[in-house]
Amino acid sequence: MTADADITPLVEDWRAAGISEGDMVLVHSSTRRTLKRGYSPEQIRDSFLEAVGPKGTVLFPLFNFNFCKGDAFDMRSSKSRMGALTEAARQHPEAVRTGHPAYSFAVLGAEAEAFRKVYNSSGYGTDSPFAMLHRRGGKIAVLDLMGQNSMTFYHYVEEMHRVFYRYHKVFTCPFTDWDGVTGERHFSIYVRDLERGVLTDVNPMDERLWDQGLYSGCRPGEGHGLRVIEARKMFDAVAQAITSGEVEGVLFSYEQK
Repeated sequence: MTADADITPLVEDWRAAGISEGDMVLVHSSTRRTLKRGYSPEQIRDSFLEAVGPKGTVLFPLFNFNFCKGDAFDMRSSKSRMGALTEAARQHPEAVRTGHPAYSFAVLGAEAEAFRKVYNSSGYGTDSPFAMLHRRGGKIAVLDLMGQNSMTFYHYVEEMHRVFYRYHKVFTCPFTDWDGVTGERHFSIYVRDLERGVLTDVNPMDERLWDQGLYSGCRPGEGHGLRVIEARKMFDAVAQAITSGEVEGVLFSYEQK
């Protein structure tokens, strides 16, 4: 497919899955099948932007965990480890990047400026892009990935409810901001308790969301592969599981010894 190929079929797929004009959408993705349809990462990126229209906003995760090992992080140049689509988003000239070294995002569209200068200290905290998406009535779209491999929003809900099987772990690294100012900074991640053998195990909760009719679109590997959910409805459903004490076997499990 040529560089000027028509992306209308992709736009129609995304809208059929539940994305509407004016939406704020966080997109998690595996683009392997979509790339085989002949589209480039840049065309896939632009198809999501077209799907939300000029009044919409799209967040692409640029997650990179090298800083947890002490590697330097530079907002201007540190690459995403979440695939070609997210790198295409990072390299877009109008992209606004948020500042948590592990959980940063490229934000494009009408409300992108609201995310500038967001340096949330906790990856899933009350000032994080996850919280902003939640408060602003956004949606989460997942392309051809299981919940286990994509739905970081689960951990935001867990942090908001201070679940017993996770805790804040602080990491320190050399950090360069968008203006080129470098210094040592501290950031935290609400990590699972490895000493207790806690494993992230969220696919059962993903099935609940399907059963409750909260997802629209296609399951991974089927049709166009995109499913969409409203962040507020997902938050409420996951919060209900947490507060009712149903989390083991739904959001996490213990390592078998």
